[in-house]
Amino acid sequence: MRVVYKYCGFDCSRLIASLFIFFYTSDMAKLFIPVLLGTTRPKRESIKAARLVEKVGKTIDEIEVQLVDPVDYTFPYDGNDEENKDPRYSELTKKADGFFIVTPEYNHSFPSTLKRMLDSELSNYIHKPVAFAGVSNGIFGGARAIEALTTTVREMGMVATFSDVYFPQVQNLFDEKGEIKDEAFIKRIKRGYIELMWMAKALKWGRENLDSVYH
Repeated sequence: MRVVYKYCGFDCSRLIASLFIFFYTSDMAKLFIPVLLGTTRPKRESIKAARLVEKVGKTIDEIEVQLVDPVDYTFPYDGNDEENKDPRYSELTKKADGFFIVTPEYNHSFPSTLKRMLDSELSNYIHKPVAFAGVSNGIFGGARAIEALTTTVREMGMVATFSDVYFPQVQNLFDEKGEIKDEAFIKRIKRGYIELMWMAKALKWGRENLDSVYH
């Protein structure tokens, strides 16, 4: 403690107190984490992965999750002009403490549906973390889609975590009831949530206590 006081250069007692209060109260208040599905394709296999990510999230007491299916939202034109927003999506992104995006890989990238949905907002994303799950019918599990998506979310002010989840050859991973065959995926998803939660708490404190030109 003495070292902190000596070198921080401002009133550390207030900083330490606010950090303590924040992390203590954040343990009681649930973080809101929308799970964003990246495609409206009728035969999409990624819906199974997204439902699994949502299901695992619901087992974690510290968070509230909601599956966001772009089929249920309307974005008539490109851009984030007010008339092109869906108020329901605007509200949930404003409320969100972080995001878990589940995206298929189409031609080495992510679907335009996901880009359009993300593009409808901007300020609601700034200084919030995002985790990724990639899905493909090939062996790479959407790795190239995640790679492409990382630069996009960075430009939107989000902070990408590094505990990605990959669903390679997704057509073989779920049974006829949509249940995952290999429970190792559940462990990987939980690890993704744990990192996302850490980042969400840290960035939420920053948004609420530190000055920024963006909020």
